[in-house]
Amino acid sequence: MKKTVIILGATGLTGSILLEKIIKDDRYKTIKLFSRKEIDGLPSKVKQFVGDILELENFIKDFTADEVFCCIGTTAKKTPNKQLYKKIDFGIPVTAAKLAKANGIPAFLVISALGANTESSIFYSKTKGEMEQAVLAEKIKKTHILQPSIIGGDRKEKRIGEKIGLVVIKLLQPLFYGRLKKYEITPAEDIAQAMINLANSNSTKTIITSTSINLLAKRHTIYYEKSFQ
Repeated sequence: MKKTVIILGATGLTGSILLEKIIKDDRYKTIKLFSRKEIDGLPSKVKQFVGDILELENFIKDFTADEVFCCIGTTAKKTPNKQLYKKIDFGIPVTAAKLAKANGIPAFLVISALGANTESSIFYSKTKGEMEQAVLAEKIKKTHILQPSIIGGDRKEKRIGEKIGLVVIKLLQPLFYGRLKKYEITPAEDIAQAMINLANSNSTKTIITSTSINLLAKRHTIYYEKSFQ
């Protein structure tokens, strides 16, 4: 039976790649996008709901699906106001999880970050940790939290500092062994594919770290169902 999926953050780097993949995936009959503005040129299987996603609860009647993929995220440079930052990185995913729970959606997948920790002194990491905790509190049957390292890929907007950081890490990556391997760049392509693979598996693993994301994106479904439960 073909499925309906909700995607939040479809205009971002990972979300846009995920959208392209699911459009081509015959397992999905309907894709629901919730965003501030409409995306042009999408096929009829994509249904768009435009509005203020900081008030996502207003979409509760339309927030029905088999799976939710949450790719929401901002940066300190793009959103310097910490209050607004938290409304985005914490508020939107948590509200989405609450709506998913209320409407009986059995699968919820969300992108967090490596180092997410409620006890962290770093605002970004602490916010991600609090988001994870709040999402898990909803006890959705199939919850997967992906924790990538720095996300690699071609972004529409220019992020000079991030580009420099990516170049430096690429140069250092040959030196990453053992515990350091988790700090390798996580391609957005891998994150999107890992999310789809997880959603269509019997995996019960909740926290998916950066190294596992890369493996999940490349492994055949049958293999990773056994390896990542």
